[in-house]
Amino acid sequence: MKEILKDKLKIKRINSRSVMGFAAARAVSEKIMDLLAEKEYVNIIFASAPSQNEFLAALQEMEVDWSKINAFHMDEYVGLDKDSSQGFGNFLKDRLFSKVPLRQTHYLNGNADDLEEECGRYAQLLEEYPTDIVCLGIGENTHLAFNDPHVAFFNDPKVVKVVDLDEKCRFQQVNDGCFTTMEEVPTHALTITIPALFKSIYAYAIVPGELKANAIYHTLNNKIEEKFPSTILRKHPNAVLFIDENSAKKI
Repeated sequence: MKEILKDKLKIKRINSRSVMGFAAARAVSEKIMDLLAEKEYVNIIFASAPSQNEFLAALQEMEVDWSKINAFHMDEYVGLDKDSSQGFGNFLKDRLFSKVPLRQTHYLNGNADDLEEECGRYAQLLEEYPTDIVCLGIGENTHLAFNDPHVAFFNDPKVVKVVDLDEKCRFQQVNDGCFTTMEEVPTHALTITIPALFKSIYAYAIVPGELKANAIYHTLNNKIEEKFPSTILRKHPNAVLFIDENSAKKI
């Protein structure tokens, strides 16, 4: 493993994708234990994407008191069938939330009759349960959650909002094998905003794969600006970025 520091962001470069997932899971589980030594429960936001598979699988095997974890997910498509496997809540339910005895699980509803009301409901929950840890990915266009560059505001006044997805973001869903064609990918989503994600005390970004190489390059080398949303991680006081050899190819 190689460790790099870029501004405040710690980068851990690990040869194997599976080992990288294990290392991220170990770091998160150790932080959970540290926090539980000081507080009654821990609030965690999780990302939903194939890039998280190895991490989520390894996290289940760690020594974590899941009965003291309140779990959230950071974004959700608008308009997908509630039982669709592509739904981000369903993704996390399948890979983690249904496999461990969580204290509470809070899902975003992309099929709510009133989406603004749903955003307000979820924002209130995040206020009631301030985020201790966020486990996130980085999109091919450097988005964080569904904050694509054209809707990524570092000073966003909202906590959760409705967004339209840019073409590169939607195409990533095809690249990931989640959808067969672009036409199947929803055009809108609900997302936790960047300032709300940034309120997390600790942030762990898990970003493997060759398709993320450009995003990692921009994250670490471009000016910190909304054109490249993930660059804001370099300002977080307690953020760690896990990358494998494929995603690190251009740095």
